[in-house]
Amino acid sequence: MLAATDPGHFPSPSLPEVAFLGRSNVGKSSLLNSLLGSKIARTSSSPGRTRAINFFEVRWPGKPRPEMIFADLPGYGYARISREIAQSWASFVEPYLHERRCLALSLALIDINVPPQESDRDLLQFLESAGRPFLIIATKSDRLSGNQLRNALERVRKEHEGATVLPYSARTGAGRDELWREIRATVAGYSDRDLRQA
Repeated sequence: MLAATDPGHFPSPSLPEVAFLGRSNVGKSSLLNSLLGSKIARTSSSPGRTRAINFFEVRWPGKPRPEMIFADLPGYGYARISREIAQSWASFVEPYLHERRCLALSLALIDINVPPQESDRDLLQFLESAGRPFLIIATKSDRLSGNQLRNALERVRKEHEGATVLPYSARTGAGRDELWREIRATVAGYSDRDLRQA
């Protein structure tokens, strides 16, 4: 649809939105592409390439009207991104997360292959304090063996008690069906009244 770096450029709140959040290079764009089965979001091996909120309409095959919007947010926590750019993000990312009433679900991505990061904890605490429904998506899960993955997921679940944690691999598609079920259930429960209030 569009890329926005200012709240005045956000699309009209007409559909439930699902936000993709996480540190730079955690795999937000890869996850989005994997879910949609199309390389619609640009990916890069260089962290910090996404510097706007990119909005994508999602339509089911054979249906002319979009059902929801995916919002790919800029990554955080990468030191080489200039301070000016990071400060400018605060002027549109924070208002989006605080004030966007049509934001139905946030997907908080963490790399399951690295130890828990303070910036990830900060994001999850922010979403909790803002009352935003969220799922923790453990990306790059294909890089760990069965026992390693189970242990890593258990660590995350213990640290964020009560949160839903889903392993996902954009490379193999593992976890795709389960995540789609969660997204569709949330969007289906997002009523017209919620959108009118937006």
